[in-house]
Amino acid sequence: MNEPPSRTAGFCFRALAADGNARTGVLQTAHGPLETPAFMAVGTAGTVKAMTADAVRMTGCQCVLGNTYHLMLRPGVDRIVRLGGLHRFMDWPGPLLTDSGGFQVMSLSALRKIDRDGITFRSHIDGSRHRLTPAICMDLQHRFDSTIAMVLDECTSFPATHEAAEASMDLSMRWAELSKRAYRPRSGYGLFGIVQGGTHADLRLRSASTLKDLAFDGYAVGGLAVGEGRRAMLEILEITVPHLPQEAPRYLMGVGTPDDILSAVERGIDMFDCVIPTRAGRTARAYTASGVHNLRNARFADDHGPLDPCCECPGCTKHSRAYLHHLFRSGEMLGPMLLTWHNLAYYQSLMRGIRSAIKARRFSDHASHLRAGWKTPEAL
Repeated sequence: MNEPPSRTAGFCFRALAADGNARTGVLQTAHGPLETPAFMAVGTAGTVKAMTADAVRMTGCQCVLGNTYHLMLRPGVDRIVRLGGLHRFMDWPGPLLTDSGGFQVMSLSALRKIDRDGITFRSHIDGSRHRLTPAICMDLQHRFDSTIAMVLDECTSFPATHEAAEASMDLSMRWAELSKRAYRPRSGYGLFGIVQGGTHADLRLRSASTLKDLAFDGYAVGGLAVGEGRRAMLEILEITVPHLPQEAPRYLMGVGTPDDILSAVERGIDMFDCVIPTRAGRTARAYTASGVHNLRNARFADDHGPLDPCCECPGCTKHSRAYLHHLFRSGEMLGPMLLTWHNLAYYQSLMRGIRSAIKARRFSDHASHLRAGWKTPEAL
């Protein structure tokens, strides 16, 4: 299955195989390839929490996500530039995607004011006043040396009336156009547009059409996993994804659980990010082939078996469930470190299996096998 390349020189997505709507491919970038479907580890402030960059690499992760809002406030773009750019600063030479920061600014509520040209807000750290516009957002990500930059958008709140969602989507589309104008193309770098529109099908289709006409290097589906529920999320994907260009990567922002990822791949999504595996690792929850386990549970106190016998992370190959249980019950920082490593390794193993199954044209069977192995999660 050969698709034409995307638009920016050196930044090229090629689908290699498909099984139904699920597809696997490679995104070539200035900082190396990204095999898809891909899960990107979240490194909001220039670090994946509880992980060294070497540890992240050892999980098989190929791309890390940073956040423009957090990085612009601390340590600041000037300092990052002086220290050699974000890749060098955080010891990550591979692809880096930076979110625009729009979602984080929107969450400030009383600390921000939106107008048609951007957002004025006060820092949640020290109350200092800042301005974020599409042009400023593009300049920040350029100076960070982000491999993949995201347009500035407004994440539509949920629930939202059709009128409110339409106004929000129209504003995001205006900002998308301004972002595209301000973006400085470089070989091997790309800019993604973000589809908005809440849970309203007509708005999602209009947003997708607008972004397609602007010809971005990739397309994200944003504004989901914000309370609308899994069924509504999947319905929006079914409506939206077929209207996104085949020759460009498709990114579902902020999703999700392993089952959510399977369901989104079934609907044609190529890229994912989510804080779930790292946040779960810090709170004693482990994702495994047999479901989610809470390592604080007393039943693990004398369990000498490995957390997941199929996993090759240090937590599984060098330690028992009993030891991991002990670390969390004792408040030792090694517990979150080992379990974060495990969860990221599991997610990367999940993605490798998905890619292999698509290439072998057995994705449906593979997904059914995975789902059968995931038991009902424990009460957390």
